[in-house]
Amino acid sequence: MEPRAGVSKQDIREQIWDYMESQNLADFPRPVHHRIPNFKGSYLACQNIRDLEVFARTQELKVDPDKPLEGVRLLALQSKKTLLVPTPRLRTGLFNKITPPPGATKDILRKCATSQGVRNYSTPVGLDSKVLVDLVVVGSVAVSEKGWRIGKGEGYADLEYAMMVSMGAVSQGTPVVTIVHDCQVVDIPEALLEDHDLTVDYILTPTRVITTGCERPKPAGIAWSKISCEMMEKIPILRSLRHREEQTGKDVTLRDGPRSPPGSQAAPSTARSPQDPAPPESVSVPPSSVEIGNLPRDVRVSQLKRALSALGVVPSRLTWQGPQHRAFLHYRDPAEAQQAIACLQGFRLGASTVRVVLARQQRASDLGGGHTAEPLPDHRPAVAGP
Repeated sequence: MEPRAGVSKQDIREQIWDYMESQNLADFPRPVHHRIPNFKGSYLACQNIRDLEVFARTQELKVDPDKPLEGVRLLALQSKKTLLVPTPRLRTGLFNKITPPPGATKDILRKCATSQGVRNYSTPVGLDSKVLVDLVVVGSVAVSEKGWRIGKGEGYADLEYAMMVSMGAVSQGTPVVTIVHDCQVVDIPEALLEDHDLTVDYILTPTRVITTGCERPKPAGIAWSKISCEMMEKIPILRSLRHREEQTGKDVTLRDGPRSPPGSQAAPSTARSPQDPAPPESVSVPPSSVEIGNLPRDVRVSQLKRALSALGVVPSRLTWQGPQHRAFLHYRDPAEAQQAIACLQGFRLGASTVRVVLARQQRASDLGGGHTAEPLPDHRPAVAGP
């Protein structure tokens, strides 16, 4: 199946999706439109990765959470390799490290390789973690034998790779593999490619292993001029990376111009200096505070601080109440607090899914038994000038 002349990327996507559905090549979840399509024979295609020398010598690999890549995730866990999976839509960070429980059976490893396993058996990996990815595995809607790739159109695989470059986790020499059905291997006009598009070095199908020999450069980092303010608001870790690159003097101007991220207009500080008198008992928790409950009994404040940093939701202050299995995160204004709540939904610490709510108005005496941790490092982007 070859695309028609004069087509766009979206034309090719629609043609692939329609063909896979009409020929009953698609597998759950269906319909495959607007997805990285799962297909019959995806597990067989995934098994071919064992024939690649790059997989044999890989210690740490990043595999996208798409359904057709489940077989690769399972092989990685069975081979005791370090498996990193991007968080869905990058809402709560960049990576999760999949950590099976000690003595995990084959059935447990299979669960770990699924989307449920990503939720239940993972820990966030922060920007400061020393990650060195040996192999990248991505899903595709279409790919050419030259290594040119088309995703589902949202740009997350391209952005994830660019973010890994910015973190120093990958280099131009890091191999990229994609898993597709044979019908997804098509000619793609070179005119459709852009500088931020990720190319692939190996294509695995149920019947073939294709070495592309692609020499087109991969993304050299985040193309900030392609990033919208809306995307910055949705992806906290992107704001942290932008701040880091701005500090090194790089041009981080966004596609739609400078704009302060939500909550960047700092509210007046409520912190007391040592000589200030203690607040009266009637002082309430400010509306810019977030309560985290259901904390595991054995969790430490340092673990929570590391997780918050990894998720890009660092508060200005943290009040720890370990005996009550809760903590309060104090942000500069309500907008930042709401953003943190959105990012922390479904967040797990240890074996527990924590409860995250906007802190109800409480008297200061209700906070008894807690202590305020040292202010966390501020990873927020600098406020853009007028």
